[in-house]
Amino acid sequence: MITLAIVLTGLGSYIMRAFFIFALARYTFPPTLLRALEFVAPTVMAALVISMMTTPEGELVAGPPEALGLICAAVTAKLTGNHILSLAAGMISFWLLGWVL
Repeated sequence: MITLAIVLTGLGSYIMRAFFIFALARYTFPPTLLRALEFVAPTVMAALVISMMTTPEGELVAGPPEALGLICAAVTAKLTGNHILSLAAGMISFWLLGWVL
């Protein structure tokens, strides 16, 4: 029963994503929209980082591992422009300093 639920959930997720790819494949998006989409990944990353570094009351709870991870991710993003690489650099430095401390 659990296997069936996992398979159906995966299939449903795939179908929902594939529908938009196939439905919009024949359309050309305006350059303004394509330019705006370039800012989605940095915006989501910023929202995740800020929400993890603050309490619900708005107080900063970042320690040295978080600060180092954020700095490494920012420097990597600036130098390479690669979102995945900056995420990996930030997480690896965060985990390493967290492990050392």
